[in-house]
Formats: sequence, structure tokens, C-alpha cells
Amino acid sequence: MVLNYIWIGFFVIAFLVALARLIFMGDTEVFTTIMQSTFDMAKLGFELSLGLTGVMTLWLGIMKVGEKGGAIGVLAKVIGPLFNKLFPEIPRNHPVHGSMVMNVAANMLGLDNAATPLGLKAMTELQALNPDKKRASNAMIMFLVLNTSGLTLIPVSIMVYRAQMGAANPADIFVPILISTFVSTLVGIMAVSLYQRINLLNRTVLAYLGGFSILMALVIWYFSTLGSSEVNTISTFAGNFILFVIIIAFVLMAVRRKINVYETFIEGAKDGFKVAVKIIPYLVAILVGIGVFRASGAMDFIISGLAWFFSMLGMNTDFVPALPTALMKPLSGSGARGLMVDAMAQYGTDSFVGRLVSTMQGATDTTFYIIAVYFGSVGIRKTRHAVVCGLIADFAGIIAAIFVAYLFFH
Repeated sequence: MVLNYIWIGFFVIAFLVALARLIFMGDTEVFTTIMQSTFDMAKLGFELSLGLTGVMTLWLGIMKVGEKGGAIGVLAKVIGPLFNKLFPEIPRNHPVHGSMVMNVAANMLGLDNAATPLGLKAMTELQALNPDKKRASNAMIMFLVLNTSGLTLIPVSIMVYRAQMGAANPADIFVPILISTFVSTLVGIMAVSLYQRINLLNRTVLAYLGGFSILMALVIWYFSTLGSSEVNTISTFAGNFILFVIIIAFVLMAVRRKINVYETFIEGAKDGFKVAVKIIPYLVAILVGIGVFRASGAMDFIISGLAWFFSMLGMNTDFVPALPTALMKPLSGSGARGLMVDAMAQYGTDSFVGRLVSTMQGATDTTFYIIAVYFGSVGIRKTRHAVVCGLIADFAGIIAAIFVAYLFFH
């Protein structure tokens, strides 16, 4: 229901802004630009879905091998105590725990291509446990917010963008991103827990979150001792090495159980094409809405208003030019990347704004894109508090990114 109002809002606001530009500014090209964006975004939505087909086919096949080989069960037992607290609806040691862990791990390593099919696999399994197939369950919402909060351990893609645009030290945003994304995830979990009345003040949750915090501190310390080139090399190697080790482990465990690995892979891979086709209308819908909103100039008016508002409060407004990236990130990952690159080109890669947009890009994930794809893949229409909690996590991540950027770079 919330997505319905948001989607309608994209078009209505875009039309009103475009009409104002036509009447008061004489902009006769604005509606042409808007209509062109609808065609471009529809094409992009189809191409993205088509591009996901091969990756989803691969990873759903591998997940099926892991499931039958017992690897998913092992992962579920390791993370089970924490997930039993965060997902009380799910039966203990259920295979979906392993699927969710794999998705979260892929996101942390910056492996977006692997994370999406793994997440869709987990969402399908959660839907099987959902008594109301049109209404998001509590477990679905918690899992979704874990994704939208964008917990990233190794922001490889952002460092690569910075290196390509001539940053003196492309990895100088590594620690700020790590801090910002951790805040986003923690706040997201807390927001969902408040809605669902999950008690986080117990030994199990505190032990896991405390241990994870210590691990993050050690990772931060280790990477802070490396040069920029070493950070890029080691992080890229680590992500791909860990991922391939997981694949090999799945295969060997399946062989140990005397499973026909090839046929099992094919069995799981067949679902990849079905899922990719199913999400096309949802993906096209959300991307077209975002494209219209952006092409109308509504985003520019919002930023101008924010700059005036913050200046009236007597605040330093150096961060305002980075806000388009922050506002776009929940709506469109590709749009936010484009705005990030544009800001770095305009203000300088090593400028305060250039570093801030990089931190913002890595602090959260694309909330509305993830909701549209994940819920759309299983036919969920009533999103309940998923959007609110996802946006709360996004807001926390963006605020943390601004504070951290001022601390590190201003």
C-alpha cells in the first residue's frame, strides 16, 4: 500500500513540477525529457532483469547444491542462536537461516551480483513459511531491512570509482563507510525490533553484536595500516577467494553425501529464469517512477529548499551538494552512482563533497529497489512497516555519513 502511494506521488509531483516549469520558466522541453525517461527506464528495467537471469540461475543452482549437501544446515546452526532471536517466527535450524546468512555475507563483501539471487532465494523460502501470501511477515521485514541497511565490509566498487577518477587515496573512505553502514544496520535492526517487540537486551543478541563489533574494529585497524593499492588488492582478492571457497565447500559436502551435484545444480538453476521474468514488471514500475521524478526537476527543487532551510538554521551547508546522492540512494542504486560520479567530477574526487558522496553511497542500500524486487518476486503487496524501517535505517546511515565525513575530511 505504501509503495502504491509513493509510486503515484512520483508521477503527480513530477507533473506539477514540470507544469510549473512550462508556465513560469517557459521550459518546453521538460515533458519531452520526462517521456524519454519513461522509455529509458523501462528499457533499463528489462535489461537489468535480463542481466540477472544468468546470475540467478547460477546462484540458485549453487544454493540447491549447498542445501542438499548440508552446507546450508551448517550455516544455519552457526547463526541460529542470533537469528532465532531476530526471527522468532522461523522454526529453529530451518534451512532459510543459511540462505539469509549467505545473502548478508555476500552484501558485506560487496558482491552485489551474488547477494541478489541469494536474497531472492531466502525470500522465496520465507514466503513458504508466510501464512498470508499477500502480506509481508515479520521475518520478511527484518530480512529486508538487513538488506536495505546495506552493511558493507569491503566497498570495492566505490574505491574503484574513486581510483578511476584520480583520487589520491581511493581507500580513504573505507573507515568512514564502515562506520556509517554499521550505524545504519544497527539502527535498522532496532527499528524493526521496536515494531515487532523483539527484545534485543539478552545475552545471545548482545554477544553476537558485541563480537561483531570487535571483529569490525579489528578489520578497521588492519585496513587502516595498509596503503590504498593494498586495500584494493586485498579486499578484491578476499571477496572472490571467500566466495569461491564457499562454492567448493558446497560441492565437496554434496559429494560426501553422494549427491548428484550436476543434476542438483540444474534443478535449482531452473528457478533462476522464472524469478527473473517474474520481477520484470515490478522493476520497470519502480524505475519508471523514479526516472519521471528525476527528469521533471523535482529533485533539484528539493535540494534548493534544503539548502535554504539549513542555512536559515545557521548550519554549515557544505554537505548540501551531496544530498542528491543521499536522497537518490533509497530510490535507485544506478541513479545514486551517477549522482556520486557527477559530484566528484564537479567538486573534485578528493574534495569534501567528493568524499562525502562516496561515504553516502556505501552507507546504505537501495530501499525501494530492494522492496520492489524482493517482495515482487514472491507477490507481496502489503509491505506493512518495511518501508518505514528501511528509511529509518537509511536516514541513520546518511546522518552518520555526514558526521563521519566532517570528522575525517572537513
